[in-house]
Amino acid sequence: MMPAMKPFAIALFLATGAVAACSPAAPPAPAAPFSVVEATIPEMQKAMQDGRVTSRQIVEQYLVRIALYNDTLNAVVTVNPKSLQEADRLDQERQSGKVRGPLHGIPIALKDNIHTTDIRTTGGAIAFENLVPPYDATLTKNLRDAGAVIIAKTTLSELANFVTNGMPGNYNAVVGYALNPYDPRRDPRATTGDGRPVLNTGGSSSGGGTAANFWAANVGTETSGSILSPANQNMLAGIKPTVGRISRYGVIPITADQDTAGPMAKSVTDAAILFGALESAAPDANDAATTMCQAPPNRDYTPFLKREGLKGARIGIPRANYYDRVTPPGEKNPRGGLNEAQAKSMADAIEVLKKEGATIVDADIPSVVDQDPKNNFLLWGGGCDNGPRDANCSSVLWYGMKRDFNAWLASLGPAAPVKTLAELRAFNTAHGNRNAIKYAQTNLDNSDLLDLEKDRAKWQADRDQDIRLAATHGIDEVMKAQKLDALLFPGASGAGIAAKPGYPTVIVPFGLFVPQPPPAAPPARAAGAPAPAPYPDGFTLAPAPYGVSFTGMACSEPRLIELAYAFEQATKRRVPPAIAP
Repeated sequence: MMPAMKPFAIALFLATGAVAACSPAAPPAPAAPFSVVEATIPEMQKAMQDGRVTSRQIVEQYLVRIALYNDTLNAVVTVNPKSLQEADRLDQERQSGKVRGPLHGIPIALKDNIHTTDIRTTGGAIAFENLVPPYDATLTKNLRDAGAVIIAKTTLSELANFVTNGMPGNYNAVVGYALNPYDPRRDPRATTGDGRPVLNTGGSSSGGGTAANFWAANVGTETSGSILSPANQNMLAGIKPTVGRISRYGVIPITADQDTAGPMAKSVTDAAILFGALESAAPDANDAATTMCQAPPNRDYTPFLKREGLKGARIGIPRANYYDRVTPPGEKNPRGGLNEAQAKSMADAIEVLKKEGATIVDADIPSVVDQDPKNNFLLWGGGCDNGPRDANCSSVLWYGMKRDFNAWLASLGPAAPVKTLAELRAFNTAHGNRNAIKYAQTNLDNSDLLDLEKDRAKWQADRDQDIRLAATHGIDEVMKAQKLDALLFPGASGAGIAAKPGYPTVIVPFGLFVPQPPPAAPPARAAGAPAPAPYPDGFTLAPAPYGVSFTGMACSEPRLIELAYAFEQATKRRVPPAIAP
């Protein structure tokens, strides 16, 4: 018996006619039923090629799953009401002998800050809840040219988590909180029981829908962690590309200094296929950074899916801060490091690398262990108590937000609901009763404080310092000195340092273990930060995903994909979530 449907499911069924029995155009069921649950993109392609299933039937299966389970996960902002029509058109092309490539007929979801001219693009903000952009994102066009069906827009942290500090990941004012399919419960603690998930979803690019088989894969965006973190938290493979590898035109920005889109999927193979479709065949005139890297022939990354990819590789282990606790110069207390379960997981991962023929090299990042405070990455950029103009405060994100967000608003022309960042702030204040600023809007306020002319010199100096400490005296220095193919980071912990120079990372699922709850007597914490509360008696945390990340220098995605694929094939540790079997 089908479970009683909630309003979201009813609306979805009425809008799409998602039940095959209600659609007179649906072909008869194949003799050997094909299920989309845990199916890979190549498996779906093979089934369509063999006539076992059609794109329409694949989309129908996914729509039914969204209808049944989205009320639990809240992973969807908007379903594409024309997704079945798109699938029908692609089925007709296949019948006529035209197959566009490995994504032909495959349902893909987009983060809801990526323009689509036929589906609203909200950014999770009340001000944009009815925005239908006047132009498609370049990556949207690329996907449709490749034959993908854009099935839905995914839940995200409002404006890609740059509204304020302290907002829970994957919360926005349009649809609320998304939940993690590996533990789809809300936080029961009084101090944090505002509806947020008990298991962090990992940030602004919802991976929960991909993990729960709502679609084949999804496109996220990252400024600092929003592909890698949700991939880590939802046991997905993710590729955070070199900034410029994929066009950002038509993506709501934080800053062009660090923004990029990238794929999230249940396997490295699926992520690599989607990655190639996202990249343009030639540089995009609307995004100057797309001249940064050269695409492989036919934008095909599948030749880099090599089972022996780790043999002879040199993998660096940046132990200080990322594996082991470290005390920066001038400080009394150590920071960073792994807990016991995380440390065991990474030790196991390193043993796998050795068995697969890799050479393991201890490779602390020079700027992380530098004893001169001016040259220490851990001490840079966070001294912002008095705002973005503080000497030791990096203004890069705030300055870039004002510069690039206002330019994006201008690109919308008459369709823009607000014309400037200042107007958005005023709109949010006026609509506080709709949770537009439930957690305040500190980052938007700080961005708008800056003057793009008067503060440009400070931004440039801060940007230069970011590059010097993260790249020149950081990742570049150690990788060149040790002749490394990649650095191996636990989980998504390397996202912050790699994001500043725009370097690529590929993350692979590996661990699944119960998180360590907050101690009864919490350690020292930042002034004003609330103490982590214990969970109620009898409340048991579910096992949480934990991955490993391969990071390299600019344009090194082909080599990183080789390494990640070989590791994935040697381990095959991904476990589907218990929800939505």
